[in-house]
Amino acid sequence: MIFTQENEYAAVLDACVLVPMALCDLLLRLAEEPAMYRPLWSEQILTEMAKALKTKLRRSAAEVAWRRNQMKEAFPEAMVSVPSDLLRAVECIPDKNDRHVLAAAIMARANTIVTQNTKHFPKDCLDKYGVLCQTADEFLSHQYHLYPQLVLDKLDDQGTGISQNRAFVVASLKKSAPRFCELVQKHAM
Repeated sequence: MIFTQENEYAAVLDACVLVPMALCDLLLRLAEEPAMYRPLWSEQILTEMAKALKTKLRRSAAEVAWRRNQMKEAFPEAMVSVPSDLLRAVECIPDKNDRHVLAAAIMARANTIVTQNTKHFPKDCLDKYGVLCQTADEFLSHQYHLYPQLVLDKLDDQGTGISQNRAFVVASLKKSAPRFCELVQKHAM
């Protein structure tokens, strides 16, 4: 898919969906050619991801730096600069630590924010800016309904990349995206 202003679908990926490796891998594969959407993040999102990788998953500094660099190299256009003035303008987000995510979505004219913390992004606040909020499960299910074969191909590629099959990849995604996994198992396995 070649993106133009008329057909581009863009999603800000919150740190929480970039931490689990299987989920991050699939989300980014869906953004590779042929791309289903354009991924977006800010420096603050990548910093939060790095912190979670170190503290929660006990990844080394070298592993975290490698992953960050791979993401930046693969998607140089994904980085969104967020002006500090905009952070003050999005006070409708109750948690100050999440305002940068909506600010990135506004700056990049994103369609959606993909996060597991949907309660942190009140609908009435997002509606003011024309931004949706979806869990990874909702986002992946939507992508599957749009282009089932392409999603299945990307799952297969993900499995091949780790010398596994689609069933293994789907099983590794169950915690992050249970309905998506159920959908894939029901229709394609």
